[in-house]
Amino acid sequence: MAGDGPLIDALRDAGLRPAGPLSAQAGGDISAAFRLPTEDGAVFLKTGPESELDMFTAERDALLELASAGEVRVPRPLVADTAGGRAFLALEWLELGPADAAANRAFGRALARLHRHTADAFGWQRDNTIGRTPQPNAKTDDWLEFWRGQRLGHQLELAAANGYRGRLQHDAERVCAGLAHWFEDYSPQPSLLHGDLWGGNWAVCAGEPVMFDPATYYGDRETDLAMTRLFGGFTRDFYAAYEQEWPLAAGADARLPLYQLYHVLNHLNLFGTGYLGRAESLLAGLCRQI
Repeated sequence: MAGDGPLIDALRDAGLRPAGPLSAQAGGDISAAFRLPTEDGAVFLKTGPESELDMFTAERDALLELASAGEVRVPRPLVADTAGGRAFLALEWLELGPADAAANRAFGRALARLHRHTADAFGWQRDNTIGRTPQPNAKTDDWLEFWRGQRLGHQLELAAANGYRGRLQHDAERVCAGLAHWFEDYSPQPSLLHGDLWGGNWAVCAGEPVMFDPATYYGDRETDLAMTRLFGGFTRDFYAAYEQEWPLAAGADARLPLYQLYHVLNHLNLFGTGYLGRAESLLAGLCRQI
């Protein structure tokens, strides 16, 4: 690509050894993403406006946090910086492929083990993003306070600013006021989460499950599983293996739409009215439970 000189120079300064130009785009729904050959193997490179550096450093930090648990493979982050007016994140290049039944089972077990890594509070050491949406992560001991304020409340404020008011906000107020209903006999632990675990954010490399594009924080493990059930991409083998490793608590099915609501609201804010009906339907069902 024309104008890549400053970026290539910055990668060299970081200890990488580019061996050619950026290839054609290699995926990426939020950021432009490329394959860059180097003398030590290919690198996966995300780029965006300079203003997105914090988003890239947050992803780097999340990958390091997940890698430190040693349960599920993630791409190794190499460098996040700016050059020539662009922000960039360089990651280890992984040759990814589809998952078979064995990989689904392995991922289910590994995700359950990842969730056993816990913290002293809900939240994380820093804010990050989910897609391009800011995701606040101020630490608190109160899960209901966290979910009400930093997850649902935050998305609802964005939705109101985007013009989504009326029935959506009315029903959401009822749900937020009645959150305790879903936690009468359940106290979640602050588990280490991927945070945005849809089917497009995991694959297989050399037979081993790999996940990427995290929106990491410490929260109820059921939130990761709720996201897996939102858009498909996970098999019965995956869920059975997870349950064998660490069974879910009673009431998980009732909490499922509560946790899916966050992601549907985020899609509403990112992509528009195509998700409004689904958000309103989830809220209506939750209101009927109270």
